[in-house]
Amino acid sequence: MKNFYSFLQKTLIALSLLFVGGVYAQNFPSGPVKIVVPFPPGGTTDILARVLANELTKKWGQTVLVENKPGASGTIFSEQLTNMPADGYTLMVTATHHVINPSLYKNLKYNTRKDFTPISLVAGVPNVLVVNPAFPAQNIQELIAYAKSNPGRVMFGSSGTGGANHLSGELFKAMAKVDMVHVPYKGAAPALNDLLGNQISVMFDSIPGVLSHIKAGKLRALGVTSLTRSAALPNVPTISESGLKGFEALAWFGMYAPPQMSPDLLNKISGDVLSVLQSPQVKNQFAEQGADSGNMTQAEYAKYVDAEITKWAKVISDANIKAE
Repeated sequence: MKNFYSFLQKTLIALSLLFVGGVYAQNFPSGPVKIVVPFPPGGTTDILARVLANELTKKWGQTVLVENKPGASGTIFSEQLTNMPADGYTLMVTATHHVINPSLYKNLKYNTRKDFTPISLVAGVPNVLVVNPAFPAQNIQELIAYAKSNPGRVMFGSSGTGGANHLSGELFKAMAKVDMVHVPYKGAAPALNDLLGNQISVMFDSIPGVLSHIKAGKLRALGVTSLTRSAALPNVPTISESGLKGFEALAWFGMYAPPQMSPDLLNKISGDVLSVLQSPQVKNQFAEQGADSGNMTQAEYAKYVDAEITKWAKVISDANIKAE
């Protein structure tokens, strides 16, 4: 009889927690929500996060703020997030770095597969190869020819070692058989500043981060890294059609929460985020930036994140890329 009462007590507690969790999820949010971008302001991740935050503010009727906390390719805040309460009031929007970092940094104090709650794929974005207008190459073939004639003299910047734009450059080097020097920065924005200032010559960056500079003539776009041309840059050829057949390197951006979020709250937040991402206004705003809105369910996104961790681990191992 004692065991029966103990079992009954535990069952009632579990049911009450489920009820409370369900009510909490239904009433979420009841105050401001913070989306942290673990990179400097001005980059693609920041741009997309602010569009999303603005639309979530309208949907939730609560202020959704974006805060930038850069450092160590996003790993500093990522570690902090793993120790925060999974109450939905602090979320993170980050880039492909998140699934690449586990293969670059062997001493991370978190497990990327287990210590986060994947919420939603925010967007997918092709990179574009851009050069300073002072650089002599007018197209991909001229860039390859120049790099072969000047081995080790062409410097390409990135937002950090192992990021999607760095790996785009490494793939380009391998396929074109050229020697270009990688210059890592602490984010896309400072790398872009040096490109605009002609301190470096070349950069692979996602289209939203450089589109305005291309349109203003401050940068020259030589090729996009997707297999098809971008609607945002219809006159810019793909790198694949420019002589490096099959070249493809995409960036993507996703939202995460701390670990062990309740299923009810996870369904609430992921459902609302997906609804906003599929709204015409967000699709249009993202498209203007050269980005495609995410359309995965939370379960699909969780599987995608896991597969991406495995994929990039092989790429980094094969290329023998080391964190700097």
